Amino acid sequence: MSTSTSVLLLRLAGPLQSWGSAARFTRRTTENAPTKSGVLGLLAGAQGRAQDADLSDLAALEFGVRIDQPGTRLRDFQTAHHADSGKSMPLSERFYLTDAVFVAGVKGDARLINALYEALLEPVYLPYLGRRSCPPAEPITMREPLADADSLEQALREAEWQASHWYREHRRQEPKELELLLDCPPGQESDVTQRDLPLSFDPRHRHYALRGIRNGSVALPDLPQPSPHDPTTLLQPAAPRTT
Repeated sequence: MSTSTSVLLLRLAGPLQSWGSAARFTRRTTENAPTKSGVLGLLAGAQGRAQDADLSDLAALEFGVRIDQPGTRLRDFQTAHHADSGKSMPLSERFYLTDAVFVAGVKGDARLINALYEALLEPVYLPYLGRRSCPPAEPITMREPLADADSLEQALREAEWQASHWYREHRRQEPKELELLLDCPPGQESDVTQRDLPLSFDPRHRHYALRGIRNGSVALPDLPQPSPHDPTTLLQPAAPRTT
């Protein structure tokens, strides 16, 4: 008996985002797009799952991202003190993406997808974009889950462009093509691999497996041309001069 599937699309937009997959010690980097581990962590937090909870159902979801607005990389320096000894910790580098916008999607069992959607409407733990210091600027849910969608890739291709108005205007004269990053199907050769498939979020032993990623792109339709702007249209005609 076949199981019905659904696709859930997420809008990930905020002043700051940070999606690390190889961040260690004093250098905390970010990928150019949301990681599967970061997005699944967001969903697990919305459901209120414990850090040592089983993640196998979430890890089995198909995952993909569309880069609607790539943002700009920002480097920050942070200091901290040990909670017990009060001693200064080593200076750390932290990297962020500023003014970025992504559309992420997960596909899987319809009951699980619907449960995740409901959790995002009333999250147990507030969602954040990779780090707790990175709250979303807009609602994460874009619409109700897409029941019996043909594919996650098609759903990402057809989703409305979520970029900011100023960025759309900036891109008006440039080729409008968005990058797609999709889970590589089993048995196919991936374009790149990334260690961001979560097996455990337990802080005592976080564990991630390698995930194959294939690259794609989607062309956007031409944007409508702006209406010509005449700043004099609201001016009242001057009264005729009398002599």
